[in-house]
Amino acid sequence: MTALFTTLIFAWALAAGITGCSRAHYRRSADHEAYEIIQKAEQKIFGKTNAFTIDSQYSGRDPSTLHPDEIIGGRTLGARRIINLDQTLDLAVENSREYKAQKEQLYLSALTLTGAAYEFSPQFFASSTATIAGTPAGTQSGDLHSRVGVSQFLSTGGRLSVSLANDLLRYFTGWSSSPGNSSRDSAINLVTADLSQPILRGFGRNDARVENLTQAERNVIYAVRSFSQYQRQFAVDSVSSYFSILALKDSVRNNYTNYLRRVDTTAYLDARAVDRVRKSDVDDARTAELSARIDYINSVASYLSSVASFKLRLGIPQGDEVYLDDADLRSLEKAGLVGCDLDRTDAFKTAIGGHMEILNAIDRFEDTQRKVRIAADQLKPGLLLSGSANLQSDAPYDYARFDINQVRYSAGVTLDLPVDRLRERNTYRASLVSFESQVRSLTLTLDSFKNRIDDGLRTLEQRRLNFLNRQAALEVATRRQELTRELLEAGRATIRDLREAQDQLIGAQNALSLTLVDYLRTRLQLLLDVGILRTEDDGFWLKPGPPKAPGADKGPTTPLHMPEGELFPPNRFLDPAP
Repeated sequence: MTALFTTLIFAWALAAGITGCSRAHYRRSADHEAYEIIQKAEQKIFGKTNAFTIDSQYSGRDPSTLHPDEIIGGRTLGARRIINLDQTLDLAVENSREYKAQKEQLYLSALTLTGAAYEFSPQFFASSTATIAGTPAGTQSGDLHSRVGVSQFLSTGGRLSVSLANDLLRYFTGWSSSPGNSSRDSAINLVTADLSQPILRGFGRNDARVENLTQAERNVIYAVRSFSQYQRQFAVDSVSSYFSILALKDSVRNNYTNYLRRVDTTAYLDARAVDRVRKSDVDDARTAELSARIDYINSVASYLSSVASFKLRLGIPQGDEVYLDDADLRSLEKAGLVGCDLDRTDAFKTAIGGHMEILNAIDRFEDTQRKVRIAADQLKPGLLLSGSANLQSDAPYDYARFDINQVRYSAGVTLDLPVDRLRERNTYRASLVSFESQVRSLTLTLDSFKNRIDDGLRTLEQRRLNFLNRQAALEVATRRQELTRELLEAGRATIRDLREAQDQLIGAQNALSLTLVDYLRTRLQLLLDVGILRTEDDGFWLKPGPPKAPGADKGPTTPLHMPEGELFPPNRFLDPAP
């Protein structure tokens, strides 16, 4: 009995030791497998791979040691940041909560694959169970059953397992030393091998576990593509948000300059109100001044709100003071309308061959085709081959002595006729419905992208024409404001004329920057929808799109296209060509 308790204590200590030291090991093991899967998928899709990790500043710590006060304290400390666009993108990747969540989704898809792949790897097991039995008078016997072995699912849909079992029985009471009962111990060792293999239904790629592995592998491919597309969209949105704030910053300055002009006008008229200007004109100028004051205050509030939202997007504390470098807007203004000469037909073909969303939609269509095949396989009769062999040791205490001539085996065939297949029938019919639904989903994806590309080309041309017109409008408004002020001083214009000229000038100034930013956003999104934008390139937002391929359609790239300086009549767009 002492030996039995010693075995139990040893087993408990071993289990406790494994539990205590395994957490870090299990985490490292999971990360190693998941990261390796992601890198292999990236290499397969893109021909290259990048360093990938989901670790954060808290990842190396025990979760129980992280107190809310530490997180709260980290969000209340303020810092002063002056950032340019390159630094903004780095901060966004490093701190954005949304970006990190997307990385974690990719990691979890790879982790799921490790579980599906594990099913087809050798799975070792070892266990030991100790029991004692007796009566109130005392313990009569003890038993220790141990088992060790390995099992594995096969890619053919079958399963193979091999195990070694040991049963040790000791009698403490009720034992005698009569002939034939010379030992109070009894030991039996048994080696067993089992194999099962479906032949008709569920064979090979139609096996449920094989299909789960196939789908998990494809899901990782989808996740890698989706994350890559998300990275590009994230970069485009970050650049667009950055320039939108700079445009607002420009508007704040314009509105303040406009306010100062109105103050000067009011002061000028007030000085002349003694003998040359009516008091009502002074009041009119004062009203315009107050209106400009309100516009300035509102623009400052709008700018500060946008900066606060931008900090949320970047994932930096709200207590930080963030200032954006104006140099990037000056570079954008200098670059002007960066070209994007795309043919609508070629652009759509390029998107089909390279956009991650479209590639995923095509592959998911293939998934539903495979599901139909697997569901149809379940309508077949089942034919299962099975076999088993075992070999028992010859004598007690001899743990290695086996007589191969005493091996026992069995083999059999189980036939499952498709007499009742209602559930399988319904599953098969449902798979056909899902297939047709996926066909519609694929056509919707293709049509949506065709529409997005066409709409992007139209909108880009609209932004281009609007920008050119707003440039001309700014020149006109500048001249008119200067001329009207001179006429007012000469007594040949009214305060209302000057107010209208100033309104048009401030409107033209603010609209020009916003239209340029809108053009940039539209161009980047169009290139992204076509699948040719490389956001990993430095200064990608100022790089022109690819030139039109030789032999491409020589006609207009979009129905809205108009030569510079020419305006087509409505019938060009509203009526069919003769």
